[in-house]
Amino acid sequence: MHTLHQYFINVAPEVKLHVHEAGPKDGKILLFLHGFPEAAFIWDEVLVHFARLGYRAIAPNLRGFEQSSAPRAPEMYRSQHLCADLRELIAQISSDGKIHTLIAHDWGGAVAWALANQSPNLMDKLCIINSPHPATFLRELQHNTEQIQASQYMNFLAKPEAAQLLAENNFARLWPFFRTRHGLDLQATDSSHDPLWLTLELKEKYQQVWSMGLHGGCNYYQASPLKPSMAGSGQALSLEIPLERVTISVPTLVLWGMNDVALLPSLLVGLEQYINQLEIRRLPEGSHWLIHEQPDWICECLTQFIEPA
Repeated sequence: MHTLHQYFINVAPEVKLHVHEAGPKDGKILLFLHGFPEAAFIWDEVLVHFARLGYRAIAPNLRGFEQSSAPRAPEMYRSQHLCADLRELIAQISSDGKIHTLIAHDWGGAVAWALANQSPNLMDKLCIINSPHPATFLRELQHNTEQIQASQYMNFLAKPEAAQLLAENNFARLWPFFRTRHGLDLQATDSSHDPLWLTLELKEKYQQVWSMGLHGGCNYYQASPLKPSMAGSGQALSLEIPLERVTISVPTLVLWGMNDVALLPSLLVGLEQYINQLEIRRLPEGSHWLIHEQPDWICECLTQFIEPA
């Protein structure tokens, strides 16, 4: 029986991360990163699955989420701070200073792309689940009107009052994030469109997490320059990213739900220009929430990637 345990780990002055872990201490380390508006708990079943296979599976709550420290200032959520958190986490959990595979979704993926670029020596492999590579995301935000429209929610979440608005009426504006069949409408309140995986039990878990605070998660959007332009203005329009800052040298698996209404399939076009060893696996019927919709497929793809036959 592989039990899940939780603990805190200090990664910076006045910053601690709350961590979920399962598996033997001497197992190869798999590090899982969540996104918004989620938390480490979404990986719990996956952690136990890989623990049974002999891996040491770890999922931290990122800075700003659930019980992890949540600085108030948006600038404390810039990439350099988020990557520094993970470097220190890896230094403390790994006896040889590296992990086997980094697996990440959504905002966790944004941090993972940056860490893999800056510190490829910290990992053997990288797996990204529905999280855009910064170069293709910037390209689409500058030139693809459909992606620009699909990403407009980011500007709402970047507002200083976003956390307060999201918490209103028992988090009424957060549930639409999961109702992907009808597009992202933050004003929608009809729960009849909830996906089957969003059970009452899971809803209660989300409410517990969100009740701990939403300003940290919203600060990711405030801190990021990669947001769609409004009225012909915005950082993304003039932003340029040097090639050396977006090149990935470690073997990389990208898993993508093709029905993601916020992150369109065009984000996959041209990825091979930036990733030396790339495999893409597309799920036509999958949405942004693959971890919930297709956990068995996720585990199967990861197992084949981590330890190929």
